[in-house]
Amino acid sequence: MGQTLQMDPVLENILEQARWAPSGDNTQPWRFEVVDPRHVVVHGFDTRSHCVYDLDGHPSQLSLGALLESMALAASSHGLRMEARRRLSLPDTLPTFDVHLLDSPGMLPDSLAAFLPQRSVQRRRLSTRRLRTSEKAALAASLPPGYGVQWFEGGRARLACARLMFDNAKLRLTMPEAHKVHRDVIEWGARYSSDRIPEQALGVDPMTARLMRWVMHSWRRVDFFNTWLAGTVAPRLQMDLLPGLYCAAHFVLLAEAPPRHIDDYVAAGRAMQRFWLTATQLGLQLQPELTPLIFARYVRERRSFSRTDGMQELAQELAAQCQAVLGEAAFDRAVFLGRIGAGPAASARSLRRPLQDLLVAPSPGQ
Repeated sequence: MGQTLQMDPVLENILEQARWAPSGDNTQPWRFEVVDPRHVVVHGFDTRSHCVYDLDGHPSQLSLGALLESMALAASSHGLRMEARRRLSLPDTLPTFDVHLLDSPGMLPDSLAAFLPQRSVQRRRLSTRRLRTSEKAALAASLPPGYGVQWFEGGRARLACARLMFDNAKLRLTMPEAHKVHRDVIEWGARYSSDRIPEQALGVDPMTARLMRWVMHSWRRVDFFNTWLAGTVAPRLQMDLLPGLYCAAHFVLLAEAPPRHIDDYVAAGRAMQRFWLTATQLGLQLQPELTPLIFARYVRERRSFSRTDGMQELAQELAAQCQAVLGEAAFDRAVFLGRIGAGPAASARSLRRPLQDLLVAPSPGQ
């Protein structure tokens, strides 16, 4: 339940801007507790208990990192420096950060702050024009120390990545553990959604969208279509293979060392957000392609994610394919995968919950 209060206008602006940070399936895994005009507690959560993609909460932790970076950028517009410290006494399932906003005389606004509300996901086709040297240099320079980017350009490399995403989608769309996730995160018939993904942002034509809506009503329908009517082919072509071919490049963000801990993923999320906002600043569009890395980690750690026969074997094949595309040296250090290119901004997109709905009452004793 949201908290109704009169908020310091500077803090309100910072939180209004920061809430546009990206999150998987638009879950927005954060709530804000305002202690005073310069101290906010960010209460994070994850969806690992019911979402097969949120392995150990790490994708949600990436999102929390993006939120913290967004707060820092928005604060810079007011001459404030942000410091965030995680409460180490709390479990990783409830990552909680004390965020302090400190006066910083002479601090200049970060130019990326202006693009926080504009940044969005573009799931449709992009231009195949190669990225300019200046664009790639700006994107690489946006990353903090300890991170780098590897590009997959040209027709052959894009085809390899497109095939990876096409095969990855077969796994996603044929296991019951993912069905409820997909069914619940789509707002059918919508162009915009404050807490889900609107249908018109999926990247499929209206006929395919109508069929998907009917089929996804129950797992029984999904299983029948997948078994007898090649039910995954049309959405995989439209959402994965063709967009994977029609873009300037695919890319992977790499950490110096393989991420192991919540703080590694939060830091990676901050790097990801700077990269994505820089792409927006350059007039480029971006789409995350994170799930192959997630399934590869299930395989690497020999963890089961489905009770359905054949799913683990498909994941093993996908992990081998992912490693072949990325290269052995990059495979373990990959923190984010995506595609990028020039093109119009998405005409349909996820919005965000109103700020009042993201506020919680101060804890006793605050």
